[in-house]
Order: sequence, then C-alpha cells, then structure tokens
Amino acid sequence: MHSEQAPNDIQVQVQSEYVPDQSSQDENRYVFTYRVVIENCGTLPAQLLSRHWIITDGNQKVQEVKGEGVIGEQPTIMPGESYEYSSGTVLQTPVGSMQGSYQMVDATGLRFDAKIPVFTLATPRSLH
Repeated sequence: MHSEQAPNDIQVQVQSEYVPDQSSQDENRYVFTYRVVIENCGTLPAQLLSRHWIITDGNQKVQEVKGEGVIGEQPTIMPGESYEYSSGTVLQTPVGSMQGSYQMVDATGLRFDAKIPVFTLATPRSLH
C-alpha cells in the first residue's frame, strides 16, 4: 500500500491554562489563556485566512467567535514549519471547552479547513 503525503495536512495542538489572578469566582469570571501550535505537515505552503471558534461553558452556553487571522496576523506556514501564538478567553463557569477550525488557502488557491480539536478549559481541581 502506497501512502502519499497530503498537500494540505495541518495539525493543530492547543494547551490551555487557567489565570487565577485575572479571574473572580464571586463575579463568575474565569480567565484562560491558550497556546496554539499550527504545524504544516503537508507538501504545500498554506496561509491562515480566518478562524472559527466554538466556546462552550459549563452551563452549555455556546459562544461562536469568527474573525480574520489570529492575533492580527494571517501567517503563511511553509511545509515542515509551524506557527505558534497565544490568546485567551473568559468563561462564566470554572470548566468549559473550545474547538473550531482555521480557514486556510494553499499555494494553488485551494481553500480548506484545518480542524482545531476540542480541548478543555478548567480551573485546577475542578475536574476529578
């Protein structure tokens, strides 16, 4: 069996962290930062055009965030390279999750979505 490397293979990894000094339990304000690594495992350069996040809190309240680029940039990621950035979000509950996709375009002009796998946002000791 012969497997060819896909031209558009974007892998996304996310690591989240709770920010206690910006959070307030009394105000139902839970601040999280997350660090994203977007790796181009494909054979073509790919540019990140926009993002679509689905943020769900512990009450199953869903926020959708769509916008151009990430942190004001629309990076082009070369094959074998990665792009990293940090951002944050605020929840009204101590536990939630995020997932979504990046809308990308490759060097041939083909548009495709890179999936952002679901990851958990949780204050320490809130998950057992």
